[in-house]
Amino acid sequence: MLQTRTVDQWLDQLNACRSGLNGVNTFSVSGRLRRSVGMTLEAEGIHVPIGVRCRILNPGLDIEAEVVGFEDDRTFLIPLADSQGIRPGARVVPVLTEARTAVGDRLLGRVIDGLGRPLDGRGELRADEWVTPSESADNPLERAPVDKPLDVGVRSINTFTTIGQGQRIGLFAGSGVGKSVLLGMITRFTAADVVVVGLIGERGREVQEFIHNILGPAAQERSVIVASPADTSPVHRIHAAERATTIARHFRDQGKNVLLLMDSLTRYAQAHREIALAVGEPPATKGYTASVFARLSELVERAGNGPGAGSLTAVYTVLVDGDDHNDPVADSARSFLDGHIVLNRALAEAGVYPALDVERSISRVMPAVTSEQHRRLTARFLRLYATYEQNKDLITVGAYSAGSDPLVDEAIARRPEMLDFLRQEMEASVSFADSLASLSALFPEADA
Repeated sequence: MLQTRTVDQWLDQLNACRSGLNGVNTFSVSGRLRRSVGMTLEAEGIHVPIGVRCRILNPGLDIEAEVVGFEDDRTFLIPLADSQGIRPGARVVPVLTEARTAVGDRLLGRVIDGLGRPLDGRGELRADEWVTPSESADNPLERAPVDKPLDVGVRSINTFTTIGQGQRIGLFAGSGVGKSVLLGMITRFTAADVVVVGLIGERGREVQEFIHNILGPAAQERSVIVASPADTSPVHRIHAAERATTIARHFRDQGKNVLLLMDSLTRYAQAHREIALAVGEPPATKGYTASVFARLSELVERAGNGPGAGSLTAVYTVLVDGDDHNDPVADSARSFLDGHIVLNRALAEAGVYPALDVERSISRVMPAVTSEQHRRLTARFLRLYATYEQNKDLITVGAYSAGSDPLVDEAIARRPEMLDFLRQEMEASVSFADSLASLSALFPEADA
């Protein structure tokens, strides 16, 4: 029978039996690998909490893994690196280390991985401070209100889905509709003191392309990039998203206006799904387990404004495979985000970039951060845009007779200039004031 212990007794025992292993404090109590199933390693003889790191020792092999679950006397681990070469019976040694995240201005311009290691070849990572990540969200009654607009430099977003400082908004897009380019524009043009970018589960080529081609050196100097490509462990990808959030929260608590971009929330959910299925949690919706959706909301709730003067605005991309916006992750994300920006494939194919679907996009904080004049102008635009879309088939085949409906006639006449309003070159920044002025010039009668 296993002897039960309180947490304090457990910690006292582990601290008492600490021993050195290659300069890292480890427990003298160790276990053995029992078996390997898929990506999951099953060990016996160790009794440590979920989240503790372990080292798996073979002759000539030393791999780090993280505890992700347990059942009776069995402990489940996920390796943080390639597990090739691990043998049955390998020694498993828990590592006594405290999870800490580097934060501060010295991180600006740096590229790190999900475990906090530098990827940019610029030497050892130096930080002003090291903090222990907090998994809890801020007290909702202590959060500063979202009452100021954030200028993102993109005309269509500034006007139709105005983002507030401290808002959490989703960018919903399929493949090939300009998601990465739009993210780069927001990163370069947004009026924020610090930008934190989390590249989660993307292809390795796209990570380098985003940093060097889309982001650019000027924007990188005020940014911190946390990258965990698709070929990394799911635990690695999860830590990358949480590390990016911790870094952004620290800058916010220093009184700075922070923009957090995470690409993508879907890959974060998929990493959690991989782990949950590996340890035996039953799937609930289209292969996703129930715990995935709980972890999604926990991550998002850690962003946003806090009790201080700083702000943390977050933009999360959500992948919609096959343009299916009823995907479980997309459907769940809409429920706890403060709005969603939808990119339209038909607009992208027509050469309209950014391909913002103004009918399906919404910012839930827009009424609190915009003027009555602004809302009146956007309502005028949306009414004409929706009228054209509703009669598009009749117009396209020539079945609509001019003069039948004055509103449809106006929508047809103004269609080219409305599409031109949505277009914007990726190198051009349009301020919030200029965006509103352009919309006012488009509909002077609504501005009267």
